[in-house]
Amino acid sequence: MTTNGTEDRSFYPSHHALRTPEKVAFTMCATGETVTFAQLDARSNQGAHAFRQLGITAGEHITILMENRREFLEICFAADRAGLYYTTVSTHLTADDIRYIMVDSGSRAIVTSASYAALVTSVRKKLPPDMQYLVVGDSIDGFEDWESLSSGQPTLPIADERQGEDMLYSSGTTGRPKGVKWAQTGKPPGTRTMKVDLLSRLFGYSAETRYLNPAPLYHAAPLRHTMVTINMGGTVFIMDRFDAEASLRLIQDERITHCQWVPTMFVRMLRLPDDVRLSYDMSSLEMAVHAAAPCPVDIKERMIEWWGEILYEYYAGTENNGFCTIDTAEWLNHKGSVGRAMLGILKICDEAGEELPIGETGDVYFAEGHDFSYHNDPERTAASRNRHGWTTLGDIGRLDEEGYLYLTDRKSFMIISGGVNIYPQEIEDTILSHPAVADVAVIGVPNPDFGEEVKAVVQPLTMSAAGDALEEEILSLCRANLSKIKVPRSVDFQESLPRLPTGKLLKRLLRDRYWQQTN
Repeated sequence: MTTNGTEDRSFYPSHHALRTPEKVAFTMCATGETVTFAQLDARSNQGAHAFRQLGITAGEHITILMENRREFLEICFAADRAGLYYTTVSTHLTADDIRYIMVDSGSRAIVTSASYAALVTSVRKKLPPDMQYLVVGDSIDGFEDWESLSSGQPTLPIADERQGEDMLYSSGTTGRPKGVKWAQTGKPPGTRTMKVDLLSRLFGYSAETRYLNPAPLYHAAPLRHTMVTINMGGTVFIMDRFDAEASLRLIQDERITHCQWVPTMFVRMLRLPDDVRLSYDMSSLEMAVHAAAPCPVDIKERMIEWWGEILYEYYAGTENNGFCTIDTAEWLNHKGSVGRAMLGILKICDEAGEELPIGETGDVYFAEGHDFSYHNDPERTAASRNRHGWTTLGDIGRLDEEGYLYLTDRKSFMIISGGVNIYPQEIEDTILSHPAVADVAVIGVPNPDFGEEVKAVVQPLTMSAAGDALEEEILSLCRANLSKIKVPRSVDFQESLPRLPTGKLLKRLLRDRYWQQTN
C-alpha cells in the first residue's frame, strides 16, 4: 500500500504521535503508569539509538527478561524500529533454559529487571564474553542502567531505521525451547506486516480499541496482539498478573472493548460467587478472544450465556504457519471446533504425512501457510514438515465436511495403554465439569502390564475437599461419560498444577515425577 508514491507507514506509534500525541498508548494497571503515543515514540527512538551505541545493528538479536512493566513495551518498540530480532523470555524458565536461549539466539545483549538480574548473573560465566547486560529499575552491579543509557539519546529516529521482528521461543513444555524465526521484511517500521494485516482484520483492532491484556507480555499472543493494537492507534491496559475479579473490574471501569483469555481464566472467573461476578458491567465488551488450548464445551457455553455472543476463538502457534478462527454463531453450530483456516489450508494426515479422508483423526497440517524455521535447528524444522512441504505444530484433530477443525490433543500428550492411543483432553474436560475441581491434568504413568495407565492429577477448589470421596465422585463422573479405556485408574490431588500464566500446562514436570519413581 502506498501514499503519494511512498509506502504507507501509518501502522506505528510515530504516525499516531503526530496526530494524537497525548492519547494513551498503554497503561500499567497495577501502578497506574500511562505512556502516551508521543512518549512511546520518543522513548522507542531513544532506545533504538541506545542499541546502535551498543554496537547492535539491524538483523542482530537481543533478549528481554522481565515482568510486565512499562519498559517492556518501550524496549520492544525500540528493537522493532532498529531492525533487531527481539526474544522475550518466559520468567518461569530455569536459569539453564534462559542461558540456552541467549546462546542459541545469538543475542548481543540482555535487558532484564532487578527481579531477574540474579538469575542472569547465575549463568553469566557460561555466556559469551562479549554479552552486554542492561537492567531496568534498581541499579545492579555488573549491569548498565537502561534508563541512563537511553534517556540521553535523541528522540528522533535513527538514520537506518528498519522493521524488526520478534523471535520467540516455545515455553519448553516438552524438552528444550525452540526459537521460531521469520525472515525480516527489510522495510521501514510502520509499513504493513503480516501480523498487522492478519490480526487487525480478524479482530478489528483500531484506534477505537481498548484492549485488556491479563497475561505475561513474554508470550506470543499477548505481545503480538498488544503491539498490533498500539500500532493501529488503540489503547492497551496491561495487568501485572491475572486476577479474576480484578479483570472484571477493569473491563467495567475502563470500558474495555477487546480482551484475550485462555480457558483456565474463564474457569476461574466462572468460579467466582455469582453475586460477585454478575455485579460487574460487561456491556462495553465487543470481542472476547480466547486461544492457547481447546475450551471445554460447557465452560464456553456458560461464558456465552454470561457475556453474550462475543466470544471469538482461534487456533494458531508461535510459528503462525496457519491460523483458524471461529466466532460465537459458528461455534454454536459446531460446538467443540476451533474454526476454519483463515491462513493456510488445513490437512489431516496419517503418520506417513499423507492426507486422510474427512472425519478421520490424525496430525493437523497446514499447506500454503506462513513460512518459518526453528532457529539453529534444521532437524526440528524438517520434522515439522512432510514430503508435500506442509507444516505441523504437533496437534491431533479432525475436519468436518464444512472444513471446521476439532482438536483432539497434543501428540506429545498421547497416552499409549496396551497399544491403544488415549488423548487426555476429553478426559480433562469431563473432570473439569465437576464443581469441586479447579484444574486437572491427565497423564500416562507406568503400568507393568500395559506400559502406561491413565492418571488424573486434580487441583481441587479447596484442599480440604481432597480425599477418597471426591476421588470416587470424579471416577464415577468419568465412568458415566467416557469409554472404559479412558477412565483414570486413580486420582491424585495437589494444591496447584504447574501451569504457566499463559495457560500452558507443564505436563512434562508431572510426568517426570511419576516416571522417575520407577527408575
